[in-house]
Amino acid sequence: MQKLTRRKVIAGLGMTVLGLAVPFSATWADEAWPTRSVNFIVPFPAGGPVDTSARFVTKPLGEKWGQSAVVDNRAGAGGIVGARAALKEKPDGYSFFFPAIHHAVLPSLRQDLGYDIQNDYELVGTVARFPIILVVHPSLPVTNVVELIEYAKANDISFSSSGTGGGTHLAGELFNSMAGVKIQHVPYRGSAPAMQDLVGGQVQVMFADAPSALPFIKSGHIRALGVGNPEPSSLAPDVPPIAEAGVPGYEAYSWTALVAPKGTPADIVKKVNADLSEILNDPQIGPAMAAAGAEPMPGSPEDFARFLDNEIKKWGTVIREANITIEQ
Repeated sequence: MQKLTRRKVIAGLGMTVLGLAVPFSATWADEAWPTRSVNFIVPFPAGGPVDTSARFVTKPLGEKWGQSAVVDNRAGAGGIVGARAALKEKPDGYSFFFPAIHHAVLPSLRQDLGYDIQNDYELVGTVARFPIILVVHPSLPVTNVVELIEYAKANDISFSSSGTGGGTHLAGELFNSMAGVKIQHVPYRGSAPAMQDLVGGQVQVMFADAPSALPFIKSGHIRALGVGNPEPSSLAPDVPPIAEAGVPGYEAYSWTALVAPKGTPADIVKKVNADLSEILNDPQIGPAMAAAGAEPMPGSPEDFARFLDNEIKKWGTVIREANITIEQ
């Protein structure tokens, strides 16, 4: 009789524990993510191209999730400050980071980054592409890429950029390497003064970001010869890709993407990528981003991993061959 009673007691305890455990597990399993605001670190100042493209997607992401999507600008050191800040965030699905082309270039320019863009974060997906347009001053007697190459081989000319080691500089050095020319680089402190001197004729060539170039192309102050996209750009549909206009295989543009701290749950990364892709494929987002000089660039985490690896290798080769260095 005692054994029977003991069995009943044990069974009763088991039922009690099970009864407590089931609701506890169900509570966690049923908890929807996110349950509070989500933070997005942008490593550049507000109003710039990376910040603008980030806001194009964070707002609809927040609306889709029913939570606030907070853009946190952590500018400094060409994107390094923001990358380091993102590295310290908890991998709980409530912190994300927008890296850009700078983070594929910096590993070949600096040894003290304090982070590894390929291995210290969970790659979510690419976000936007910023076309680079090859433009020349109208006084230059060339109307296409082939003529520019021939002219550059016979004459000393120069190209302006927004600064040493930046996307517009590297696009020019890549062109030099692939076209077999040596157009002299003249760095400026930003796209505006670089474009100003091109319009003024102090330099003859520029590999310009689309927002800087398009108004002057339309006004006739400069002439467009090609775009760095591998296919025609929606921002300048009448301008041929440089790869098709005289330099096969040429590809150069700026970009931004989305990552999360290492260890962020895989199901959250998968959901964010799916939601991000849905937004970027929305037919209304393209024209809106185009007005800001950007193009939607959706892709899977695996696509992003391959793209990032290629970008790091490509720009690393350009930097070594052109002997590019920056002050640290």
